[in-house]
Amino acid sequence: MSTTDSTIADQVAEFHLGSALPAEIGAAFADEQRGLDAAGLPAEVAAPGQPMPDGKLLDVHGQPTTLAEARGGRPAVVVFYRGAWCPYCDIALRSYQARLVPQLTARDVPLIAVSPQTADGSLTTQQTKELTYTVLSDPGNQIARQLGILTAPTDATAAAQQQLGLDLMQVNADGTRGLPMPAVVIVDAGGTIRWIEVHPNYATRTEPGEVLAAVASVIG
Repeated sequence: MSTTDSTIADQVAEFHLGSALPAEIGAAFADEQRGLDAAGLPAEVAAPGQPMPDGKLLDVHGQPTTLAEARGGRPAVVVFYRGAWCPYCDIALRSYQARLVPQLTARDVPLIAVSPQTADGSLTTQQTKELTYTVLSDPGNQIARQLGILTAPTDATAAAQQQLGLDLMQVNADGTRGLPMPAVVIVDAGGTIRWIEVHPNYATRTEPGEVLAAVASVIG
């Protein structure tokens, strides 16, 4: 199914149909997602009108930068994702490349993707997914913590991930298991949050059409 003619939700459903995880591992992920759905949004999630937080970030070459530098005084769409290892992130980031980048570029609105993985992980993300937009590493989830979207896998999920060969403490730049809840934030030229959508359940994402509608509404 092409990323240019299907929704993220449809692609996720197709991924689930084709997934063949061992029963115990699949059950751990399903239990975690049900728990995330039940918990809902954290009370401290940032709201429109608040300043967009920043931190000491790294570009794909490991060079220091900030979100403000990446924006360059322009409004921007900032996407928070978990890492190159996450299949749901893969679907979302590819969809954003195909369906957001052309229209955002025409508006001079950069798309910036941020995760807690190492700079090498960010480079892998950009190269393997053929992304033309900016991909940054946020060691320690500095921005996610300030936005109120920082989370971590349950012990059962961490054990299931390790059975699949994934150790977040090796993948993340700060050696922890901290992850951002997937989120899309629209920031205006002055650095103020104008729109934010957060997904506690990492299997769901903001659709490209929703982002474009929000950009048109709050940025113009």
